Amino acid sequence: MTRPIKAAIDLAALRHNHGVARRHAGAARIWSVVKADAYGHGLLRVARALDGLADGFALIELEGAIALRRAGFRQPILLLEGYYCADELPLFAQYLLTPTVHSMEQVMMLKAAALPGPLPVYLKLNSGMNRLGLNADELPAALAALAAAPQVAGMTLMTHFADADTERGIAAQLARFETMRRSLIGCWPVSPANSAALLAYPEHCGDWVRPGIMLYGASPFPEMKSAESMGLRPAMTLESELIAVREIARGERVGYGGMFTAMADMRMGVVACGYADGYPRAAPTGTPVLVCGQRTRTLGRVSMDKICVDLSGIPGARVGSRVLLWGGDPLTGLPADEVAGAAGTVSYELFCALSARVPVTER
Repeated sequence: MTRPIKAAIDLAALRHNHGVARRHAGAARIWSVVKADAYGHGLLRVARALDGLADGFALIELEGAIALRRAGFRQPILLLEGYYCADELPLFAQYLLTPTVHSMEQVMMLKAAALPGPLPVYLKLNSGMNRLGLNADELPAALAALAAAPQVAGMTLMTHFADADTERGIAAQLARFETMRRSLIGCWPVSPANSAALLAYPEHCGDWVRPGIMLYGASPFPEMKSAESMGLRPAMTLESELIAVREIARGERVGYGGMFTAMADMRMGVVACGYADGYPRAAPTGTPVLVCGQRTRTLGRVSMDKICVDLSGIPGARVGSRVLLWGGDPLTGLPADEVAGAAGTVSYELFCALSARVPVTER
């Protein structure tokens, strides 16, 4: 018998979530973010689902961008970290890719490159995230160098907000970004908004927005607002089955380290799913799970191939019963954000961690 764990990707949900992004974006165009194998959902699968809807695709991996081109996608493709060395620039030209330039080193690489034609460029400004991006004192020189370079065919200014998903908000960074922009001669297109900013501050979309996690049906601010409340639908469902059912006596312990001790006689189930499948090892006792459509909890430590679950109050549960780890119907399923929150992480990590050994189907 094939191991029963499986994942399903709901293509209609992806398209629906893109529609939610479209409504918030207004007149702005949309970079659909498909980095990290489309957040674990499958790069080409997601791109095909959004073909005809996405104005462009954005990702990190050059090999992924080339795969999109070779698969026939003709939309603009943005590399969110640009190029890592000068040797990559001919590939940007060959496959008509848009680089993000976030450092003076990249500016110099581009100026020195012998390319067959100019490239559109995204110039990333550091408005306070303090990861990638040009500081205010670097910006005039970088812009002047790129504006005069024959390798450049137009520029867009972008930034990334650190607190769009918190109560602190974007005001301080937005003000800094606007100050940097106003210091420049000319009017440049802008791209400031990711999923959180797009949903919370649609008035600041700019010319291009960059939705990521919302396309996959999870919330960029799960502690404040659920995905369902924003009209998003889960694109990934992870499910398995019970492969064993045991009677546990009061005082008996469960799993590695005996991290759970039964306080009374109880029934327990063993699920074919573990951290080698992408389930978070840090998930403690009490992490929610659905068995036979009923909400229950995990017990003890997550192991490589198995988790244990509480079957109290689910008398119909037996070997072969369905177990929903996350996803499913928005009303009756289990949000990935809730599982991630119990494990002290975010849904991004759950999706990206889905193991290659888990069979994936589309629906």
